[in-house]
Amino acid sequence: MQTKQVLSLDDVKLIAAAAESEAKSNNWPVTIAIVDDGGHLLWLQRLDGAAPISAHIAPAKAVTASLGRRESKVYEDMINNGRYSFLSAPHLDGMLEGGIPILVDGQCVGAIGVSGVKSPEDAQIATAGIAALNA
Repeated sequence: MQTKQVLSLDDVKLIAAAAESEAKSNNWPVTIAIVDDGGHLLWLQRLDGAAPISAHIAPAKAVTASLGRRESKVYEDMINNGRYSFLSAPHLDGMLEGGIPILVDGQCVGAIGVSGVKSPEDAQIATAGIAALNA
């Protein structure tokens, strides 16, 4: 029998708080989404001023990172480099930078997706959230 790590609610709150802090310190109105390893939503937080569409994009980025076990930017780069077939990949609707898998001992336990500002800034916020878990 194999065992696996899972995100606890306390883990999710820690990640979300660190991501929120990074966003607020830069005055970036974003939505933060955290999913488990199966892409199921555990957390959704839309900061004041975040565009309504970001509440759809952030979870999609998180799901893409979780199911793909890689940053959502990888898919964006593939598509931008001509691999348009990825546009038809099932259940991967957030193929934009800003979704990052959460790895524990090399195992994907979930992902965080952020939407609302420039994609590299979304990724910066997501990375700050994950860093809090690994601190």
